[in-house]
Amino acid sequence: MAISLSVVLLLAIILVVLMRGGSIKAGPAIVAILFGFFLASTGMAPSINRFLSSIAQTINSIGF
Repeated sequence: MAISLSVVLLLAIILVVLMRGGSIKAGPAIVAILFGFFLASTGMAPSINRFLSSIAQTINSIGF
């Protein structure tokens, strides 16, 4: 839960920065947000969640 919340917060910050910097306009940002919500309700959501969790575990296992 903490990882998914962190990812959502990070993506929200990136989206706001892109919108304020002029790299992405409000329309495409809304489409991207809606795409994420609809994608989360599909059968693909568990696979995406497992993929992101495995990436987070891999990054966590790297010793810096």
